[in-house]
Amino acid sequence: MQNVNHNYIERPRYFCSFGGALCTLEALPETIAVLHAAGGCAGSIAWGQNGGSALQVGGFCGGLAVPSSNVGEKEVIFGGSDRLAEQIRTTVDMMEAKLFVVITSCVTEMIGDDVQAVVNDVKGDLKDTSLVFARTGGFKGNSYYGYDIVLSAIARQFVKKGEIKKGTVNVFGIVPYMDSFWRGNLNGIKKLLELAGLAVNTFFGEDDTLENLYNSGGAELNIVVSDVYGIETAQVYEEIFGIPYISVSLPVGPAASAELLRTIAKKISLSADVENIIGTEQKKYWRYLDLLVDCYYDLDLQRYALIIADVNYAVSLARFLKEDMGWIPVLVQFTELLDDKQRELLVKKIQESGADYAAPEPLVVFDTNASEAGKYLIERYPRRETDLYVDSLSPAFVVGSSLERDLALKLGAAHLSVSFPVANRAVVNRSYTGFSGGLTLAEDLISAVIAGR
Repeated sequence: MQNVNHNYIERPRYFCSFGGALCTLEALPETIAVLHAAGGCAGSIAWGQNGGSALQVGGFCGGLAVPSSNVGEKEVIFGGSDRLAEQIRTTVDMMEAKLFVVITSCVTEMIGDDVQAVVNDVKGDLKDTSLVFARTGGFKGNSYYGYDIVLSAIARQFVKKGEIKKGTVNVFGIVPYMDSFWRGNLNGIKKLLELAGLAVNTFFGEDDTLENLYNSGGAELNIVVSDVYGIETAQVYEEIFGIPYISVSLPVGPAASAELLRTIAKKISLSADVENIIGTEQKKYWRYLDLLVDCYYDLDLQRYALIIADVNYAVSLARFLKEDMGWIPVLVQFTELLDDKQRELLVKKIQESGADYAAPEPLVVFDTNASEAGKYLIERYPRRETDLYVDSLSPAFVVGSSLERDLALKLGAAHLSVSFPVANRAVVNRSYTGFSGGLTLAEDLISAVIAGR
């Protein structure tokens, strides 16, 4: 493992916490974000989504149409509380939604506006309107942190405490837009859990409503499909509603999907036979993949893999490629700022990934500057005079973001964009989660290998 601390971040792969909160709210049904921010904030996030989220931009009252106080020089000097109160009342009067969430930016946090007081005052004038407030100044952290900030605020201020409903679960950990496959991935997880007889709240899915979120305090279990993100929100639910939670890596493919089902079965009582479900789904998975076996071996489709991604995908892709595809991960680079405890957990996750064949442990690196990947590769596989390329490792495959295309070209390797930013693909509801999602990922990986043949 290598820990690298730079005093700069090259080509960041996320927004600020304000941007993450906005992305989260844009994905919630029947919800409108009201920004207390400078005029350029919403536009910057919208174009960042467009360029990094596989062409996806926030829908109704999102993107460039999001309501904002648009504070300027006057408000910075004299305060923007009056302007915010006016914007909230106007938005509620003109826009149709069941939940309005006020979030703050760097500017309005620094000038000291008492936004909580403004929200409380406006609440008294607005009957039958749910209004929530969250401090999401961009300097608090990255967009993944903004996801947890705003969902925790909604849990405290909006979600109802009710009786526990057996067999009902909430899913956290997938950050809308920051995961370009969020719609499909949530749907894939929902279908997987429904096989076990569970009623599933994913909050951002195609069938979810705001009522699901309002009643989410009555779930039997919270499932965090991330080793880092969504845990803070699950802890708030545990504190307020007494709901226990489990944390697992994003379930990509048969091995991880089976582990998720078994972990849930150990935590709560299920009416379905989990082992029977796993056996049936794995049989279907391998029956489909059998169609590619001859070509897999005849065309030598096994690859050395370089994985450069965010927490959710780095762990899951490393496991899928090793256990389910038979590839050999040689480098796993995490691109977020993480604390020591998180790093230790992630290294352990990578090391625990097993396979039925002997393979060296991949080099695990924590470095926000992914352009350094080539350097780490050379350190692990030193140049020899007989090498055709300076930093070759062949046959290789680079899985990461669209920023890794140059590295793939330099290595003569195939490439697939999965982690944010995804600027060279259009994604609507494609899914890599569950058993069937693993098949989709296998198709995409192999297609990228043979595309140039």
